[in-house]
Amino acid sequence: MKIINKKINLGVNIDHVATLRNARGELFPSIIDAADIALKSGADSITAHLREDRRHINDSDIKDIVTNFPGKLNLEMAATEEMLNIALNIKPFSCCIVPEKREELTTEGGLDVLSKHNQLKKFIDPLRDAGIRTSFFVDADEVQLEKSADLDVDCLEIHCGSYCRAFDRSLNTCEDEFKKISNIAKLASQLGIEVHAGHGLNYETTKMLSSINEIEELNIGFFIISESLFKGLDIVIRDIKNCMSEGRSLGEEN
Repeated sequence: MKIINKKINLGVNIDHVATLRNARGELFPSIIDAADIALKSGADSITAHLREDRRHINDSDIKDIVTNFPGKLNLEMAATEEMLNIALNIKPFSCCIVPEKREELTTEGGLDVLSKHNQLKKFIDPLRDAGIRTSFFVDADEVQLEKSADLDVDCLEIHCGSYCRAFDRSLNTCEDEFKKISNIAKLASQLGIEVHAGHGLNYETTKMLSSINEIEELNIGFFIISESLFKGLDIVIRDIKNCMSEGRSLGEEN
């Protein structure tokens, strides 16, 4: 039977509002103002990545988001004891575990659940016990899906960087990358795992990925913040939501 999830949520990543703020060491632009505008403009949640080096979002930011917008913070973090303790203390509604290297400009690929299986079990069990939704950021790979399912993770966020780069550059790998994402989304949904997607999305790729009916949430940050310099944050988020609706309609037709 064909699965159609008419509702598709949007998580807006506001890391790069903090990047701009930190460039001058000022108190502006305000993380809270950005989150407020995002939620009022149609975002369903706020995503923020608390990195080891605190290059953008910092500890007080995530506390402020949780205080001002209860139940709206999706906290991205590495699987370290420090981050686990922070998450258990502030209690975001969701934690997405991502790979992290200090020297990278942005997250370069998915989490290796296969090699970190035992470490991740010790990490997500306390989160689940605390009532926090657990998510892994993974490549569109069946082995990673299988190992994630073994750990009974609530959600998988599929890393879409390779697809988005191929789409933007009109590479001949684009169709294959899309099929990988679609296949993993279907398999994960059949296993009862909620499917999310993110990394590198713009208007066009948002529309395409929204046509995959099993995807229930998209997380988008850098493009939204960049585009908002010219159009305004509220307008860009509404435009993204329209692309999501158009894409979902395409999925229902197919």
